[in-house]
Amino acid sequence: MKVLVCISNVPDTTTKVKFVDDNKKLDTNGIQWVINPWDELSLTRALELKDDASNGIQSVTVAHVGLATAEPTIRKALAIGADDAIRVNADPNDAYFVAAQLAEVVKAEAFDLILCGIESSDYNGSNVGGMLAEFLAYPSVSAVSGLEIKDGKALINREIDGGKEVVRIATPLVAIVQKGIAKEPRIAAMRGIMMARSKQIKVVEPVGVDVLTELVNFEMPEARAACKFFDAENVAELVSSLQNEAKVI
Repeated sequence: MKVLVCISNVPDTTTKVKFVDDNKKLDTNGIQWVINPWDELSLTRALELKDDASNGIQSVTVAHVGLATAEPTIRKALAIGADDAIRVNADPNDAYFVAAQLAEVVKAEAFDLILCGIESSDYNGSNVGGMLAEFLAYPSVSAVSGLEIKDGKALINREIDGGKEVVRIATPLVAIVQKGIAKEPRIAAMRGIMMARSKQIKVVEPVGVDVLTELVNFEMPEARAACKFFDAENVAELVSSLQNEAKVI
């Protein structure tokens, strides 16, 4: 069984967001880029499954649609333990475009199990996994919080309203994972970092696909009001402010 983990290159969550070109582009100066957290957990679970030889997983590959500037992040995935990587040499500006490129990667390499994070931590679109399954005509399971391999089939736990659901499904399939798929992301050891230097990143050119969305501009949220403090003995002033200023009571 061959596993593909789709990864996004996203700004670290501590990044101070700024925009340029009349708020049409993210200012990337000084940003530290990381593997999208949901994708990192997907990769961790894939590697955990591979560690158990009885699961029959031969390889774990990561795939990313992005420019050469994303290769340090791809190397991090290789250092964590991925066997190899594929980078589609294109700017990932549209979820439909990204899903179409990833579909071509799957078709070319014949992966059995494809893991996608439920969303990326920058745009939070939650689109690529479902679109990818449609491009491939593969079954997909969303909200995956647990994954096992039993008798060559995927045994999946899903979070649903009021409980959990267990699904047994044959491969090939697309699993769209969320928090809970792994307890903690796997940390790259020094040996893994050294080995990642020699692991292959296969670069492929994108196929011709229309971009269906256009980014008009970004808008920063309104600044938060300054924090207001009240004397512990002056409850009346606090209540008055909550009623007349905050209007929450």
